Amino acid sequence: MTSLTTLPTTRVPIDHYSAVHLAAATTRSLAEQCRLPGAMPDRAAVIASELASNLDKHARDGALYIQPLPLGGGLEILAVDRGPGMHELHRCLTDGYTTTGTMGAGLGAVTRIATDFTIRTNTGADTGTVTGTNTETGTLACARIALPDRAQAARQEVGLVCLPADRELHCGDACAVVDTDEVRTAIVIDGLGHGPHAAEAAQTALRSFHAVVDRPLPHVLTAIHRSLRRTRGAAVGLLRLEPERAEYCGVGNVRAVALSPHQVHHRLTGRPGVVGWNIPAPQSHYFPLDAGTTAVLHSDGIDSRWTHTPSRFLLRLPPSLLVGAVAHGHRSTRDDAAVLAARPHQRHR
Repeated sequence: MTSLTTLPTTRVPIDHYSAVHLAAATTRSLAEQCRLPGAMPDRAAVIASELASNLDKHARDGALYIQPLPLGGGLEILAVDRGPGMHELHRCLTDGYTTTGTMGAGLGAVTRIATDFTIRTNTGADTGTVTGTNTETGTLACARIALPDRAQAARQEVGLVCLPADRELHCGDACAVVDTDEVRTAIVIDGLGHGPHAAEAAQTALRSFHAVVDRPLPHVLTAIHRSLRRTRGAAVGLLRLEPERAEYCGVGNVRAVALSPHQVHHRLTGRPGVVGWNIPAPQSHYFPLDAGTTAVLHSDGIDSRWTHTPSRFLLRLPPSLLVGAVAHGHRSTRDDAAVLAARPHQRHR
C-alpha cells in the first residue's frame, strides 16, 4: 500500500454556521479530486456537514482538517476542538440522541457512513500530565471513507496533517507513508522557506522517496539529496517501523519522538545540513517500540515544546487523532507545518 498523494491538508475553521456548508462543499470537491466514484463524494460531504454542525453547536475553536487517506484510496475528515468535551459520548453516538432539539442524526450517521470512525473526548476529568500541571479538554474525531478494496488501509494506525502557512497558496512541507509486508516507512519533508519554490523541493523529494522507498534509509536519504540538487533544498526525516523497533534517519530540523501511553521516551533531531546542498554521511538511529508506542515525525512548523508536558489524554490518543491534537494546538501559523504519527503496520486487523 502506497500513499502517492501530494495534496496538502485543507483546514476549515468552524467559526460561524455558514462554515458548515463550506466544509461540506470543500469535502465533496476534495473527494472528487481523489477520484472517489459514484455517491462517495456526497457521503463524504454528509460526514463533514455533521461533524462541522456539531462543532458549530457545541464546541469552541473548532476546525475540520480534510485530506486524502494517509495510505490512499479514500478521504479523511478530522474534527478538532478545544472543549467543553462530550460528557455522554456513547449516547451521542446513538441515532436520535440530541441536546439541541434537532433530529439527533449527527454522529450516528457518521458512524454508519464512514469506513472507520475514531473519536475521543476529554471533559477535564483527565487533568494530569507527566508533571500534573496541564489541562486539556475537547473532542477529536476522525472519519475515514475508503474504496471497498481499501477498507483495511483506512483502519491502519497512521495519521498525518500537512498545512501551508497562513495566506500561502503552496505548501512547502510534505509527508507520506508506505507499507510493504510488515515494514512501514514514513517521511516528513520541509522545503526551505515558503511558497512555490519550497513546494517544488518538497514534491521533488517526495517523488524520489517513492522511487527508492524499499532501500535502506541512508540510501533513501542519499537518493533524495541527489534529486534536490537543482532546488532550494529541504530538511528531511525518515522513519522505518518494524514490529518491535523504529529506525530514524534525518538531516535538518525534522524531529522524531516516541510516545507511550505514559510518557515521552525519545526525542531525535536530524543531523545539521540541507538535503540537496550539503549533508553529512547519513546515519540511522534505532529505538525500541513497545506495544502501544506511537512514533511521531514533525517539521519545525510544529512547536517542539508540545512534548515537554503532554497530558495523559494526548499521550493515549491513537495516531489518527494525535496528529490533529498536535497540529491544532501547537502549529505556527507563520510556517508550513507537517506532523505524522504511526504505529507498526498491522497486516491483520
